[in-house]
Amino acid sequence: MLRTLLLSTALAGLAAVSAEAKTLIFLSASPVSVNDFLQLGANGAEKVAKETGMDYKIYESSDPTVKLQNLEAAAEEADIVVAITYEYDEILPAVAAKHPDVQFLAVDSCPAESGANVHCAVFREYEANFLAGAEAALTSETGQVGAIGALDIPFIHRYTDAFLAGAKYAVPDIRTAPSLWIGGNNPFADPAKGQQRGTIMASGGTDRILAAASGSNGGIYRALGDFPGAAAFGVDINQCPQAPGLVMDNVEKMTDVAVENGVRGILSGDQPKVVTLGLAEGGMTLTSLKPGITDSGCLFEEHPDVIEKVAAIRDKVISGEVVVADPMAQ
Repeated sequence: MLRTLLLSTALAGLAAVSAEAKTLIFLSASPVSVNDFLQLGANGAEKVAKETGMDYKIYESSDPTVKLQNLEAAAEEADIVVAITYEYDEILPAVAAKHPDVQFLAVDSCPAESGANVHCAVFREYEANFLAGAEAALTSETGQVGAIGALDIPFIHRYTDAFLAGAKYAVPDIRTAPSLWIGGNNPFADPAKGQQRGTIMASGGTDRILAAASGSNGGIYRALGDFPGAAAFGVDINQCPQAPGLVMDNVEKMTDVAVENGVRGILSGDQPKVVTLGLAEGGMTLTSLKPGITDSGCLFEEHPDVIEKVAAIRDKVISGEVVVADPMAQ
């Protein structure tokens, strides 16, 4: 009964937003212009704002104090506030509680507890990483694949573990190297350590490596330049142009789709409290599986037969014939 009451209250609030929404503000805890993942989300916010006739603004700052100030200012000014990444999880619920008439959309993370005016759009990253692992095994020349993650935390295992599981699904006798971690004080932006880890893994005979370390990925790619035939798999966006000849494919997280669909759902009054986006919803994909992709700069273009097999596995995941385990649920 309580759940029904909360949902009814939320839908009533959404109906009001649908009729009167005028301003959409996109919040980022890092500069959008230097992060393609964030830029993609901002593009989605701008697109849906234009489509619906709302004013659109971006507030961005990596300073913790200013980040909170931006959130509070956005709540005072906007009808809908979009906050991207986990960095808003701790501060968003309290601000949202003070502004019950404002609707909030948290993207790529979700506060543990929040009111009816906070909605979350998160991703099933493990589904697309499973496909990347299958592609890695099917293209490997040494018969060994591996993964390098930023941190040894449950969330990153959605990348590393799922990648290795997909490799085993496609080629049961493939060898998998133990996962390596960037670690340190700046695991998501330490290309020097990325290069070190990449060298260690490639020197052990691993020629297909998932690079799940954000800004550290550049170092991993640089390392593979010393190992002819080796190739990496990027994450979040198409990273192939960053390292020509060294990236096979990418696990893309479509933050623009999450923002666009979430804002439209809020405006129409039927946005669920939490939405998870995977292969079926178009929230996760591989660069190689995006419709109309041309001139990607990726090595997968040399393996059309493999991409056909990966597409078939994708269809089985979407249909439920193949079930990919969520490492965070184990």
